[in-house]
Amino acid sequence: MHFPYGLSDFGKLREEGYWYLDRTDRIPMLEAAGDQLIFLRPRRFGKSLLLSMLEHYYDLNRTEQFEALFRPLAIGQHPTPRHNQYFVLKWDFSLVAAHGEIGDIEAALHRHINGRIRAFARRYREQLPEALQIHPEDALTSWETLLSVISQTPHKLYLLIDEYDNFANEVLMAAHPSGQNRYQTLLQGEGLMKTVFKSVKAAAGGLGLDRVFITGVSPVVLSDMTSGYNVGEDLFLLPQFNDLCGFTEGEVAAVLNQLAQEGGEWSADKALATMRTFYNGYRFSEEAKESLYNPTLSLYFFKALATQGRYPRQMLDENLAMDRNKLIYIASLPHGEELLIEALRGDDRLLVPELVQRFGVADVLAAVKDQPFMASLLYFFGILTLAGLNSFNECQMRIPNLVARGLYVERLRERWLPLSGRARELPDAVRALGQQGDLAPLCELIEQSYFAVLSNRDYRWTNELLVKFAFLTLLFDDRLYMAVSELETERGYADLALIVRPDMRRFQALDLLLEFKYLSLKELGLSGEQVRQESRDALDVRPAVAAKLDEAEAQARDYGSTLTRRHGLTDLCAFAVVALGVERLVWRRLPGTAAKITSQPLSRPKPAR
Repeated sequence: MHFPYGLSDFGKLREEGYWYLDRTDRIPMLEAAGDQLIFLRPRRFGKSLLLSMLEHYYDLNRTEQFEALFRPLAIGQHPTPRHNQYFVLKWDFSLVAAHGEIGDIEAALHRHINGRIRAFARRYREQLPEALQIHPEDALTSWETLLSVISQTPHKLYLLIDEYDNFANEVLMAAHPSGQNRYQTLLQGEGLMKTVFKSVKAAAGGLGLDRVFITGVSPVVLSDMTSGYNVGEDLFLLPQFNDLCGFTEGEVAAVLNQLAQEGGEWSADKALATMRTFYNGYRFSEEAKESLYNPTLSLYFFKALATQGRYPRQMLDENLAMDRNKLIYIASLPHGEELLIEALRGDDRLLVPELVQRFGVADVLAAVKDQPFMASLLYFFGILTLAGLNSFNECQMRIPNLVARGLYVERLRERWLPLSGRARELPDAVRALGQQGDLAPLCELIEQSYFAVLSNRDYRWTNELLVKFAFLTLLFDDRLYMAVSELETERGYADLALIVRPDMRRFQALDLLLEFKYLSLKELGLSGEQVRQESRDALDVRPAVAAKLDEAEAQARDYGSTLTRRHGLTDLCAFAVVALGVERLVWRRLPGTAAKITSQPLSRPKPAR
């Protein structure tokens, strides 16, 4: 099987025999949905390939290619009357440079539109009654000329706009000190981008533009240009279009089973379980029955299996990682970081009455944690997804999968533990735990460097949440592990489980389970100074501490038995960990859990316990 990883040209994909998951059966539904459609999905979710498919289907210049491209597909068996009946013009706003001053950005937008109109004139020169006049400094005049020439033909125009919000969002989120002002100049008043969409709206009012299909990531730009373009119909929350982009589990399983039959020393069932953990979980409608896999990352995984016979070494391809600037931007918004933390807690407690479909930049900049448009913004960026409706008809939100969770954790770790002398000790501390079952180096690092950072953040940490986040952000690494916080078991939620990836079991690494409890200094009856001075052995046997350790151990045993059975584990190493205020950590490794599996010395001595 030949997988189109990173390929968004439908013609090339079909002509060169790449694997294609047929979504052409949705074309009649799209035609029935309206003439001016807006479809939003997170980055790298197959939107560009969808537009390319529509372009090839409707382009009057590709009539002779219809049989080869579409006949084996669903729409080829029952084509609609509109196929190959349009002039097609495509704008791709991801190609518009967002740097420089406002004049530079506006000039880049003019150049892009003019360039696409110039290419249009070359492609359709046989069908156009006269040459198109390009106005180098004014793309909107070029656009009007194009419409005038098209009106002299029997055909109408289909306009495709890809990543309509890309460069505007880049302007908004840029570190440029005048980013917000530049954004407002583009979108508000008579700004250029707003004027462009007013021209599109006018063209669809009888000037030769018949259909428009717009893709993007977020509705922020839509809101800020509403008066410029208020005729588009939103598709992105309709259940019938939930899987217009993205793969269902049945589709992923079918590919894995076929690849396994072609040969390979891997299990299709285990590969599916791994992909489910890392790539599944997206739901784009409150009424959707099934969650989806990220298509680009799924193709990345399929290609590695097909060409290398193994899983990719990194489950998130760095070339396709979510734009980290968006995470930086979100974390910097009022209460943005707090909302990321709330989502990382798990158990679907992040609730909104309903998703907000359009909201402006002013709303984002003034957002507070409890307002639904903040969670909605994270949803559109693919950082949160829908988990269903609760009994009070509220939307439950969650992080979709381990890839998205890893990006959260990476961003928080960078904010909370800047590169310093102590941060450089982290790899050795993680190795001591993962290979020797030795928790002491990591606990020492958290006590001396990390607790002070977290305790100074005004998030009203509750009980064991602070200690759990300390361990989660330091241990999360998909190179060896599936690191899962709040992993659901039959008896509740395990605090933090690090399960070795199925393809990484040839390496020396322990499966880990950590259950956390918290004991305030008041409950302990000691001052911070007294806790810092007392040995861990003496702290362990204090009645209040021992009781918390016993409680955490009992939960770890319950959760550990479920994890062992579920994953077929033989070397689970489980710990009960108790934080004493934000001063000290005490822990207990459960008797009978895995012993160390390597005798290799570490580069630093084991701290005294």
